[in-house]
Amino acid sequence: MRIPKTWVPLIANRIIDNLTKKNLIKPLVSHEKLLAETEALLLEELTIEDRLNEEVRELLRSHSLEIEKGKLDYRKLFELTKQKLVKERNLVL
Repeated sequence: MRIPKTWVPLIANRIIDNLTKKNLIKPLVSHEKLLAETEALLLEELTIEDRLNEEVRELLRSHSLEIEKGKLDYRKLFELTKQKLVKERNLVL
């Protein structure tokens, strides 16, 4: 995650405040519930890359013998695998 988790509540609160002050949304639930849902959505989006990186590591671990045998560059394989998964899944990082 590129930003500290402690910033998520602050960002979520600012988003909600800006949207309500500009009358772009009219919340149908309490501010606390809206804030909690917004924080959860932000965390989900912000951790996509972390989860993807872990998945790539697992994939490469499962092929570690071939990687070592072929004297392949782990970093290059990591980036290529990650780019392929991003493209296949239409992810935005």
